[in-house]
Amino acid sequence: VVSMLENPHTAAPMADTSFLSKEATAPARRLHRSMTGYAPTPLVELSGLAKRGGVRSVLVKDESPRFGLNAFKALGGLYALFRVVCRELGLDHRTATMDTLKSPEYRDRVSRMEFITTTDGNHGRGGSWAAGMLGCRAHVFMPRGSVEVRAQAIREVGNADVTITDLTYDDAVRYSAKLAEENGWFLVQDTAWPGYEDVPTWIVQGYTTMLFEALDQLRDKGYDRPSHVFLQAGVGAMAGGVLGALQSVYGTALPCVSIVEPDHVACIYESVQQQDGATHPATGDNMTIMAGLNCGEVCQVTWPIMRDYADFCFACDDRVTARGMRVLAAPRDGDAQVISGESGAVTSGLVSLLLCDPAYAALREKLKLDEHSVILLFSTEGDTDPAGWRNVVYNGAYPMAE
Repeated sequence: VVSMLENPHTAAPMADTSFLSKEATAPARRLHRSMTGYAPTPLVELSGLAKRGGVRSVLVKDESPRFGLNAFKALGGLYALFRVVCRELGLDHRTATMDTLKSPEYRDRVSRMEFITTTDGNHGRGGSWAAGMLGCRAHVFMPRGSVEVRAQAIREVGNADVTITDLTYDDAVRYSAKLAEENGWFLVQDTAWPGYEDVPTWIVQGYTTMLFEALDQLRDKGYDRPSHVFLQAGVGAMAGGVLGALQSVYGTALPCVSIVEPDHVACIYESVQQQDGATHPATGDNMTIMAGLNCGEVCQVTWPIMRDYADFCFACDDRVTARGMRVLAAPRDGDAQVISGESGAVTSGLVSLLLCDPAYAALREKLKLDEHSVILLFSTEGDTDPAGWRNVVYNGAYPMAE
């Protein structure tokens, strides 16, 4: 059900995290805070789970309320699209605002810009939302197996045409890149490759707003720092970005960080396992209910950070995230409910196993989870597929002994 790999760190950490520091990412937070409807998302403390699991605290950053979009992804897509438009107009992104881009001086030029992306759902929804605010057109392609409800959600929030393809996620990314080049559209993708690093970097910087909010909220709750952080990953843009921001804050006192992936598409796990410093595509069959994590190739912008600073990698089958969805949806011992989707709950499912299932005692000991541990998790999406969420939570799909 769960495979764990300890990162041996055979070389001294060298990856640069300065572009993810609090100072370097301040323009992203400035933009986010200027948006109508901005508010820090809740940091939910699961005291009952912590008590049962014998740790000091388990805290879940609930991203479902983010901008009314049911996921965190708009943080990155909004900032990257903003940066692209500023670059094209010759504006300083540190002083410009969304209102600047919508002003009569720039409105016509901006409205003629067209954007394209590939998404499993949440990134495309954030991009469509941002493009719609600026009066731009967006083209969104989704991989095979995507559910129509996620495609419709993208259409409803902005000005996007959405196509569910018969391609894998990574092939759909390549197709979007080809169309962007052929049509003069602007590609906004969190996957990076040689020659395409700026936009993914801006997306990753946008994601760090979630982390810096969480650190402020931790201090408000009386915790100096997290001891353990579990980060789910698809291409690893969010996981590597949050890890890099943590490293920029804590340096050699970095918390114990684990990267968590679906076991059938675990490109980061497999890349770390090779121990040659390079990325390797996932070798599984891409079958998982964790749609937002169903990515077989690693983001090149954040790979060096994960390679050099992650402590553990986990590959989990779908029953782990199903467990997490149920643990959060029907909490015990007075804990608050968190509605978490298939890609948001896998870390909660894993942590509940490590803390509460005797079969995982050896893994728990390896991570040094004890009565002093403060565990930080990110529920990166709500019920973005409501029928799928109900099937797991109410109908018992993907059962696992509690």
